[in-house]
Amino acid sequence: MLPIADRWFEISRISDDITLLWEPHVTPLMRCNIWHVRGRDRDLIIDTGMGIVSLRDAAKHLLDKKVTAVATHTHTDHIGAHHEFDHTLVHELEAEELRSPRDKGTLLASVLGAEEIGKLAAAGYPIEGDLITALPHAGYDMAGYATKDSVVTEIVTEGDVVDIGNRHFEVLHLPGHSPGSIGLWEKATGTLFSGDAIYDGPLLDEIDGADIPTYVRTMKRLRELPVQIVHAGHDPSFGRARLVELVDAYLEKRA
Repeated sequence: MLPIADRWFEISRISDDITLLWEPHVTPLMRCNIWHVRGRDRDLIIDTGMGIVSLRDAAKHLLDKKVTAVATHTHTDHIGAHHEFDHTLVHELEAEELRSPRDKGTLLASVLGAEEIGKLAAAGYPIEGDLITALPHAGYDMAGYATKDSVVTEIVTEGDVVDIGNRHFEVLHLPGHSPGSIGLWEKATGTLFSGDAIYDGPLLDEIDGADIPTYVRTMKRLRELPVQIVHAGHDPSFGRARLVELVDAYLEKRA
C-alpha cells in the first residue's frame, strides 16, 4: 500500500520571473520539470507534468494573468495537465497528439510490461514498482489514470517567436527524442528551455517516435548555440560547459 502524499508538487523560485515545479512522488523516468515564466503580457507554463493532481490549483498563486501552456513535446509526462489551460502551444508535428493523445499513459508497471521495463533499465531508468511512490489522496485509482484531450490554440514551427511582452523566445525545432520536440531560445539572455532534446540524465533515443540520426543533427546544432543556461525537461539546469560535455558524450556514442 502506497502512502498518502502530504503535498503533490514542490515549487522552487529560480529567479524573479522563473519558477520550477515538479512532482517528487513520480519516479525519475516520468518526473518532468514544469517551468513557469512570468511575462509582462502573458505567462508561460512550459510542460505540465503528469496531470495526476491539478497543476492549475497548485500554481494559482503564480497565475495572475493570461497563461500559455507550452508542450515541448507530447509525451505523457509533459502534457498531463494541458487540458486545464485554455491556451496551448505545440509544434505542428505533434498538435494532433496533444489534441487527442493516442498514448494515454499509465502509472502501473504491470501495464508497461517486462520487455519495456527491461529496455528502460538498460537505458538508465530502472523501474522498481509502479510509476508513483505515493498516492495524491486516499482512494486514488491508479488504474484509472489517463492523459486527457486538450485544446490546441497555437501551432508553431521553426523560427516562430513566442512574445510574452518583455521577453521573446524563438522556437527551435529539435527533433530526435520525438518528431515535434521544440526548445524556446532567448538569445538576449542565452536561455534555452530545451524540453527533452537535452537534459542532464540518460537520453532516450530508442523509444517510439525517436530517431538517432535526427537526434545527432539536433545535438550538433545545440553545441553551436551560444547558451548560458539550459532549463531542461528533466534533472537540474546547467550551463554551456555542461551542455558541451553532454553533447560530446552523446555524439561519441551515436555519431
